[in-house]
Amino acid sequence: MMHLLNEISSHKNIILSMHRRKFIKDSAILGAVTVSPSIILANSGMYSDDRYRSVHRILSAGSTFVGTLPILRAFAGDHLDYVSPFVLFDEFGPVQISPNSDPLKVEAHPHAGVIPTTYFASGSGHHKDSLDYDFQINTGEFMMFSSGRGAIHMEESGNELKTNGGNLHGFQIWLNMPSKFKWDDPSTVVFNSDSMPTIVHEDFTAKIVLGGLFGHSSKVQTLSPAFYYHIKLNTDKRLDIPTDPRHNAFVYAVSGDLEIEQQKNLKAHQIALYNRGKSDINLYTKEGAEFFVLGGQPLNEIVYSYGPFVMNTEEEIRQCIYNYNSGKMGNPDIVNQ
Repeated sequence: MMHLLNEISSHKNIILSMHRRKFIKDSAILGAVTVSPSIILANSGMYSDDRYRSVHRILSAGSTFVGTLPILRAFAGDHLDYVSPFVLFDEFGPVQISPNSDPLKVEAHPHAGVIPTTYFASGSGHHKDSLDYDFQINTGEFMMFSSGRGAIHMEESGNELKTNGGNLHGFQIWLNMPSKFKWDDPSTVVFNSDSMPTIVHEDFTAKIVLGGLFGHSSKVQTLSPAFYYHIKLNTDKRLDIPTDPRHNAFVYAVSGDLEIEQQKNLKAHQIALYNRGKSDINLYTKEGAEFFVLGGQPLNEIVYSYGPFVMNTEEEIRQCIYNYNSGKMGNPDIVNQ
């Protein structure tokens, strides 16, 4: 069983020590979800089979802001028994940006012990960090900011959107780091489509960001087994996704309605958390749908978090805060420039 401590509120000295620089708590593990009842569909495209995973719970993402960026938060540090090795799921946008307008921005903030990943469905982003990386991320690309012992980054909408305007839409999803890697040196890597194969089928398209599906595998390496699929399912089609029965799995609907296990209905911006023990996830859509399927091997480690620090003990959290305040993770003022 994994446990999460969102706030170490009983230790006020920790909180007071954060005064040195603004700490972006909106980028932290803070939940904003509600439970949604299951809805039975009258006309089902499914059938029963004991291979299929059962649904533990359906949640609706909640609206919030990170910096000036509007997001939908599906989970944040909760439900770890069903989402590990992931710890946070945010959808940012879609939002229309006018040419020459100020970028939507998340000011420089630290991370440690976690890998924030960013994937652009449309538009572009600008990433700058204390590791001397400063680059634009384009549609379809995938970034992994492996924070390890700690680093600082800034995120905002990209130069292309600033010049020409357009639609910004993407996903920031945090992968937890196994305890043995949490104090590794930080790093940043961006992967283009050459690393992430797309399956084009008459019934669906599926981009394999992490892991493998139907004989195709991503070249992106992870610290523990994980999968991450971006799928568009055509009108009046069903799809069975095979998984390791020992691994966690969840489905997030981006647009359209999905019929899932036992004729439950998953609407846009809802997430279905699945029980372990069976292999296949069965999906059907009458009108067409876009969604993500993610999961992986549960880490089965105690989790302590404070804001964007995700560690395994309270003492490690204290060390992260000290390292940030003492400048060991870098200077946010420089990153913001």
